[in-house]
Amino acid sequence: MAASRGITGVVFTSAGTGATEGAPPTDAAILIGIERDVDLSGHRARTLTPDMIDGDTLVLALSTSHLPVIHALTSSTNVYLLDEYATHGDRHRSVSDPFGGDLADYRAAADEIESMLGGALDRIASEGASQHR
Repeated sequence: MAASRGITGVVFTSAGTGATEGAPPTDAAILIGIERDVDLSGHRARTLTPDMIDGDTLVLALSTSHLPVIHALTSSTNVYLLDEYATHGDRHRSVSDPFGGDLADYRAAADEIESMLGGALDRIASEGASQHR
């Protein structure tokens, strides 16, 4: 998605506020990834730590419940709810957590993330990818 918007030289990583370090994706997540031509089989969960966040790091949280945990880890002002960042503050929707749900729940969450991520990537591209990593 980033490359299609001309964003290069940016490193995208994933880490969770309540992740079980090293845990593989659920079978449902792997199946939804296959549907979208994304191979998640090698993905492993990581727990967000303060050393992952520096002054240039843009942190995009999927849920409002993640924000207090992230703010406790960093004084960075580059922390946003994904939807908030994508809409320049017009909306503040959390992504529904599909964990423990069925394939429809995972599909809905993937749709939400893709939609919000599209707006976020458009913003990154318009503001200059060199400001974020």
